[in-house]
Formats: sequence, structure tokens, C-alpha cells
Amino acid sequence: MAYVFQVTIDSAQPHVLADWWADALGWAVEPSDEAFIGEMLAQGHATEDDTTTHNGTLVWKEGAAIVHPGGTDRAPRVLFQLVPEPKSVKNRVHLDIRIGSDGVDAVVERLVASGATFRHNGRQGPHTWVTLDDPEGNELCISQ
Repeated sequence: MAYVFQVTIDSAQPHVLADWWADALGWAVEPSDEAFIGEMLAQGHATEDDTTTHNGTLVWKEGAAIVHPGGTDRAPRVLFQLVPEPKSVKNRVHLDIRIGSDGVDAVVERLVASGATFRHNGRQGPHTWVTLDDPEGNELCISQ
């Protein structure tokens, strides 16, 4: 049997990081259902401590997700989840972003300007890539 999955990334600021990744990938942040959150609060299934406000919207504090504009049939959902501890070691899993016909240098420049950190250029035979860290230090690679 084949299973469906989402990618989950630990984060100190999940909503901020979801915004960054949505912009980086050209994806969308899943909208918050403020009415549902309000119902959960009113029914006692959640407390104010379970929520926060991000960009003027009531959201769950624990996480935020992004989705491909074509939906989860095109690519897995990416969830950014709140964790108390900071990142302390190199990721064992990272995302490789294939940008197609867009220029790698221009994409890298845009991501660095928005908070990414350049790590190094990589090469294996004719294939090249650029490794960056996102604003919280999670590795990603950019290639065509």
C-alpha cells in the first residue's frame, strides 16, 4: 500500500518561517480558519495559550503549513511546527529546490536578500547546485 505524507520542519517561529518558504517556493500559506479556532476556544477544547495572532489573523500557535498552488496532488504539504529547542546540528534531510528555467543566481540572490544564508556551491559531474540555510538554519539546495 502506498502512503501519503507531509514534510514537517521544526521551527522556533512557524508562521514566520511558513511565510518565508511560501515566498521562496511560490506556494501559498494555508489560510487560518478563525471561526473554527473561535469555536474550539468557546467549547473549551483550546485555550488562548494555544493561539497567537500572525499578520492580524488568529492562528494556532503550534504551526503553519504551506501548499503547492496546484494542491497536494502536485506536492506534499509542508508543515512548520513549533519546537522549544533551537536547531543544533546539520539536517539529515533537506529540500532540493529545482527552479527550472529561472536563473539560479537570481533565485539565490532573492532568497539571501529575504533572510537565507549562503553556505556553498556544489557540483557532481555536470550537475551544480547552491546550498543555503533558511532563516532558522535549515539547509536547502537550489538547482535547475
